[in-house]
Amino acid sequence: MQFKNIFKFNGGVHPNENKSLSTNLPIGRLPIPKKLVLPLRQHVGRVAKLKVKPGDQVLKGQIIAEADGNISASIHAPTSGKILKISEEILPHPSGLPDFCITIEPDFKDTWVEKKPISWKKLDRTKLIEALSQSGIVGLGGAVFPTHMKLKINQSQPINTLLINAAECEPFITCDDMLMRERADEIIQGALIAQTILDAKECVVGIENNKIEAYEALKKAAQKTTIEIKVVPTVYPSGDAKRLIYLLMGIEVPKEKRSIDLGIQVFNVATVAAIYRYLELGEPSISRVVTITGAVKAPQNYEVLFGTPLSELIAAAGGSSNKTKKFIMGGPMMGFDLPSIHVPVTKAMNCVIESSPELFPAPKPVMPCIRCARCADACPVNLQPQELYWFSKSSQLEKARDYNLFDCIECGCCTYVCPSNIPLVQFYRYAKSEIIAQDKSKEAANTARERNDFRLARIEREKKERAERNAQKALGANEKQADDEKKSTIAAAMERVKQNQQENIKN
Repeated sequence: MQFKNIFKFNGGVHPNENKSLSTNLPIGRLPIPKKLVLPLRQHVGRVAKLKVKPGDQVLKGQIIAEADGNISASIHAPTSGKILKISEEILPHPSGLPDFCITIEPDFKDTWVEKKPISWKKLDRTKLIEALSQSGIVGLGGAVFPTHMKLKINQSQPINTLLINAAECEPFITCDDMLMRERADEIIQGALIAQTILDAKECVVGIENNKIEAYEALKKAAQKTTIEIKVVPTVYPSGDAKRLIYLLMGIEVPKEKRSIDLGIQVFNVATVAAIYRYLELGEPSISRVVTITGAVKAPQNYEVLFGTPLSELIAAAGGSSNKTKKFIMGGPMMGFDLPSIHVPVTKAMNCVIESSPELFPAPKPVMPCIRCARCADACPVNLQPQELYWFSKSSQLEKARDYNLFDCIECGCCTYVCPSNIPLVQFYRYAKSEIIAQDKSKEAANTARERNDFRLARIEREKKERAERNAQKALGANEKQADDEKKSTIAAAMERVKQNQQENIKN
């Protein structure tokens, strides 16, 4: 595995990988649980619209919540059974807040709805995108953006390069690694389908050099295709889309632009595998590979139905080996603590790590910033983290914005290298949330002011219109009175003339 034509980005770190914990066994398959809890909000965009009600019988793969608009994704029944209830349940989210979910009671028959593979080569692009909009497929690398929208082509900016993100740079996470080892053919076929839909001239897979078995599997699966497999150095966060683009192509995506504006589209390996299974096999997105690792007794990767309680996954991995009962969703750099072990597995859940004092020691006391600039050296986005820290801490939010706070990808590299143990990313998240809240407040105030201005203008306009109508009425009344007086004067004059004529006749 050699590095060829690789462009190194600034910064990055090399945390302990801890990936071998969960790669000793093949991908397991979790049994159907006693209940499945499916959140309606598992993707970026509008919440899916309910298509079922309590008591309904559903089949595996049946749509139970339909995509609402373009930026939305459908939810399918992961197995056959009965809709038990539709209620608010706790979600795997940093807030720990509940949201509406569909609870299915499986019948354990696992009866599929009629599978309908799609002859995608015969469909035009518009109909193909429409078909994919019902697949439920979202970005399985963590972004969970509806995939059919990423396959749409802007005629003014065609896609020249399709990049397949196989870096999987965060420690502990190995779901993509194992997927590549065992289902490389599906990934390559899915990549070819995506390349055809996008009409991209080239397709490149970027994989870190610590995944030798996965690299060999992909290379073998792609040997009769034009897909290029390129190896990148193992450095975090090479899996970030913009960092991977720079590594592979030497192109820096400006902050005000997206990669598609430069003719580049990026997909995760699990996402293109899901595209293949939907179009070729007629199977919508109902499961994914999840890494369960850390302090569990038997770390492994499992194919898990969406909606499966996390407790079932933990039990399959041998259960907890310590008393902390603290679980992290995602990697240790960008993940978050889960509110409960009873939350459901969702489309965004790629990895669950059981914490322990040995793996994650208690944070050391925070010391004052010594301005050593290690955070700046490690920042892959070329920001000035120490300045952002001071501005965020002192609530100088506009200055933080001026220093490009929103360019921060919250990768955690700065926090990782800080000798003063300052949780820098937490300060940045706080500042971002405050700025967003202020912007929304200003927008609401501006909207209210505009509405009030329109109201006052309307009142003034109506006042003027009313005055004009009254003036017109008054003018009309005066004209009528003058006309009546004129008629009376003429009539009186005519009467006098008539009387004079009669007197002359008598004389």
